[in-house]
Amino acid sequence: MFPNKVLPYLLLAPQLAITLVFFYWPASQALYQSMLREDPFGLNSSFVWFDNFERVLSDPSYLNSIKVTAVFSMATAFVAMSTALLLAVMADRVVRGRGLYRTLLIWPYAVAPAIAGMLWLFLFNPSIGSLAYGLRWLGIAWDPLLNGTDAMILVVAAASWKQISYNFLFFVAGLQAIPRTLIEAAAIDGAGPAKRFWTIVFPLLAPTTFFLLVINTTYAFIDTFGIIHAVTGGGPGKATETLVYKLYNDGFVNLILGDSAAQSVILMIIVIALAVFQFRFVEKRVHYG
Repeated sequence: MFPNKVLPYLLLAPQLAITLVFFYWPASQALYQSMLREDPFGLNSSFVWFDNFERVLSDPSYLNSIKVTAVFSMATAFVAMSTALLLAVMADRVVRGRGLYRTLLIWPYAVAPAIAGMLWLFLFNPSIGSLAYGLRWLGIAWDPLLNGTDAMILVVAAASWKQISYNFLFFVAGLQAIPRTLIEAAAIDGAGPAKRFWTIVFPLLAPTTFFLLVINTTYAFIDTFGIIHAVTGGGPGKATETLVYKLYNDGFVNLILGDSAAQSVILMIIVIALAVFQFRFVEKRVHYG
């Protein structure tokens, strides 16, 4: 108990102020602007209620961006989490040089998203990329500048590589928290490495996996803008134009203020709904004990 009744509110005040200024106030502004029709300079505006939402949701290009985002987010989350789990299991078995191994795996998280995208773009550039040259040598036609599937693979690879380090840290921490006696007892009973992993280790990693599922989904929806902007610019032919990138195009490039505000509200609702769905339904399959 606090001796001073005012002290708890004073301690919470900075965090509440940050949340109010950087979340609730911008969210309320976006909700208000989503119901306005404005000129590009914001000089004239009229209240149109939900007309912007109707126009956005009936736009074929916006519906296409929803499909692109769904494919991109699922692929990114799966690749980033599965690769990080594999690397964490391997790191957990390393005896010599464990610290160096983990440090090298953590480094990519310090790279800015745009820089990460440019690194992968140079590697897979159809003209000068070393990995693209290897693919051509194997007889694989690779051109992310013209082929939408190749472009999607490239941005998924870049986004996953950027997030693997974050997932790796949590999986390593989760593996270290698992009692070794359980694994040793299963080994004595004759269970092989694969069976021990799927019947003991992976179920005990369920809380960590669930947490990372929420984080990776949010990351793929919002935080991958820099990668897509640097690598493909939403192309070719809008094949990699996710919801957040279409919002940028309509709001900051084409200056369609009302529609872009409506898109931001829709994106916020989708992310919140996904988080609620994961906590309400996916978490029921997670065992913490």
